[in-house]
Amino acid sequence: MKAVILAGGYATRLYPLTRDRPKHLLEVDGRPLLELLLERLPLGELDAVYVVTNAKFAERFREWAESYPTDVIVLDDGTTSEEDRLGAIGDLQLVIESEGIDDDLIVAAGDSIFTERLDDFARFGRERDAAAIAVYDVGNLEAMKQLSSIGVDADSRLVTFEEKPERPESTLAGIALYFYPRAIVPLVGEYLAEGNNPDQPGRLIGWLYERTPVYAWRVPGRWFDIGTPETLAQAERLFEKD
Repeated sequence: MKAVILAGGYATRLYPLTRDRPKHLLEVDGRPLLELLLERLPLGELDAVYVVTNAKFAERFREWAESYPTDVIVLDDGTTSEEDRLGAIGDLQLVIESEGIDDDLIVAAGDSIFTERLDDFARFGRERDAAAIAVYDVGNLEAMKQLSSIGVDADSRLVTFEEKPERPESTLAGIALYFYPRAIVPLVGEYLAEGNNPDQPGRLIGWLYERTPVYAWRVPGRWFDIGTPETLAQAERLFEKD
């Protein structure tokens, strides 16, 4: 099993903090966001951890990786701006192709942080031998307009998926943490070959669940998607309390 951390964005909503620094290396409670994410993953079960980023920030990630106690492979997608970026799904496929990945995969957005460990997520997907997405009840219908709305059956299998719904009916959000078993990995390339949107990694799930079983795993504790100064401040307050 391998992990791919998606860190190819430019985080313009966090300017000036991220003008010359990737948001994934911004700190909460004195620790880079990326480290807070990695320490929640089952690193002992992973053969490799890849961080895929852009040409603008690749060297910053390599400098960070040199001092991180676990081996992390930093991949540069060659893009330099929002205009030429490959998108999250495009970056995922870049890693799969360039590294010849033929294993189970955990895929996570590098700007997500969690208060609890995520070891059970991979076990959940492996027990079902199927794709899985982590879900979180945000408890706010208005907030769901910027998220992925998930509907599941009694066995936690996805039955509905809608990206950024105009009229959300559920507060159960799909978040950017995915498990793809080995057999599913080639479908990432098939999704892109059909000309589908290469950005927003949840779109891949929206395409996938109509073709093969996809299951939802509920995140324990709290989850933060760090995209604005407000969410960064909220996470800082919570982690300071801990």
